[in-house]
Amino acid sequence: MRRLFKDYLPYLKEYKFKFFLSVLGMIAVAIGTAGTAQLIKPVLDDVFINKNEQMLILMPFLLFGAFFLKGAGYYIQTYYMSYIGLDVIKKLRNKLVSHLMYQDIEFFTKMHSGEILSRVTNDISRIQSVVSNIIPNIIRESLTILALTGYVIYESPKLAFYFLIVMPLAIFPLSKLSKKMKRYSKLSQESTSVMTSRLGEIFSNIEIIKSNSSQDFENKRFEKDNQSVFNYLIKQVRANALTTPVMEILGSIAIGVVIYVGGMEVISGKLSVGGFFSFSTALFMLYTPIKRVSSIYNQTQDATVAHERMLELLSIKPTVTSGEKILTSKVQIVSFEQVGLEYGDTKALNSISMDIKMGESIALVGNSGAGKSSFVNLLVRFYNPSNGVIRLDGVDIREIDLVSLHKKIAYVTQRIYIFNDTVAHNIAYGENVDKPRVIEALKKANAYDFIEKLTDGIETVLSENGSNLSGGQRQRVALARAIYKNPDILILDEATSALDNVSQRAIQNALKSLKEEMITITIAHRLNTIEDADKIFLFQDGDIVCYGKHGYLLENCEKYQELALNLEKN
Repeated sequence: MRRLFKDYLPYLKEYKFKFFLSVLGMIAVAIGTAGTAQLIKPVLDDVFINKNEQMLILMPFLLFGAFFLKGAGYYIQTYYMSYIGLDVIKKLRNKLVSHLMYQDIEFFTKMHSGEILSRVTNDISRIQSVVSNIIPNIIRESLTILALTGYVIYESPKLAFYFLIVMPLAIFPLSKLSKKMKRYSKLSQESTSVMTSRLGEIFSNIEIIKSNSSQDFENKRFEKDNQSVFNYLIKQVRANALTTPVMEILGSIAIGVVIYVGGMEVISGKLSVGGFFSFSTALFMLYTPIKRVSSIYNQTQDATVAHERMLELLSIKPTVTSGEKILTSKVQIVSFEQVGLEYGDTKALNSISMDIKMGESIALVGNSGAGKSSFVNLLVRFYNPSNGVIRLDGVDIREIDLVSLHKKIAYVTQRIYIFNDTVAHNIAYGENVDKPRVIEALKKANAYDFIEKLTDGIETVLSENGSNLSGGQRQRVALARAIYKNPDILILDEATSALDNVSQRAIQNALKSLKEEMITITIAHRLNTIEDADKIFLFQDGDIVCYGKHGYLLENCEKYQELALNLEKN
């Protein structure tokens, strides 16, 4: 709890006025509660015993005032602290998502997307209770406890002693329960992440599931994960539910002692009936906030675990960091100097060296795992080289500002990314929409013919992952996005694999017309798509085994001949 207060109280500094109003509300609740107890004494002593009519007339107004003060204070505290809590969580979620988006690609390959989603949604929501409920409730209940404790001591120090000496005995069993709560909370949040990951897999791979009629298989796996979540949550409930009985038993002992001793005081004439009942009412009222505080303490264990899981993510630092140099002029030459790349213990590239000049079109070929994608991943700076240097116009790529670098590069990957937005915004992704420029890019990508036939043309909203387009149409939209960017370096990773021969040839002709304006790097498995490349590099086990034009390689490179023969057979 101390850690939560230390980390989240500083956020309240940004909401000083709202927090001030909330504290006033809490004070009003405490005063109203203590005032309600105080009113019991005149009701009994002055009204029922002394028959005071003036007090009888005044009492309803005093009761209304006490309860109105308490209710108004509760409303003010609840509203403003909820506002602060929701706003803090909004900022935390923004901070976490922003932090995660700047992590290395390696982070996303190792951590399941469902796990990330669970932490950003479920864990953050649990933390919300810290600011919205836990902190204000602790403060409010503490103020109420102070007000009522002061009143019962004022009314009868002797009786107060018996109650206040018994209640601290609850600390030991409650601390045991809170430790259990924290352990079960951690396990439940971890199992919730696993379940969310499973859901993500199911809905992302629904086509393969349906095509294999494996719904029952997946449902059983989900039911197992769901049962695990249930098991830990019910253990949390069980541990939390024990808090109330423990407090009830100890409270009954304390109150029983007070009633006996207080009754003896009334019989002996040392305490009036009104004073005893007023004291007893305050005591019962005092018992309630003490019980709430113990319950809140258990709730903090859930928030503490969620907070720790969030801090785990925030503590992860990217290794691929931005440089400071801004690329202002057009990139004229890309140089790889003895560049190598390792993924853990696996070598993906071995000391690759080459120069690619403006206007050149190169192609990378080779079997899967040969190192082609690793080569372009380094250029886009998804990874840093394990050794060697990549230079753009003589500048080490690690010294270049990442935003500046990525403005110069358009990368069309094997997986086509379509956002749930209009065609125009998909094409101009990350930039302002220039409609004439969007249409021009679509035409160059041989995509405008089918786009203009859509319901709203370039203003048509595409569904998630572009499911209202065919595979070939999605590829052409992705190509149009790359062309719209007007890059210095265009990377095409199997970017025309889903196109028919006519569309493929049209796009190749469009790219030829743009050839002199950029460096083009193509990864291909079909050799007919790269026959016109200025240079073709054949990769094998992370090395370049030969390079040259298509015709030259067919005559002089045995490995290329084998590759061409295998591709023809397939």
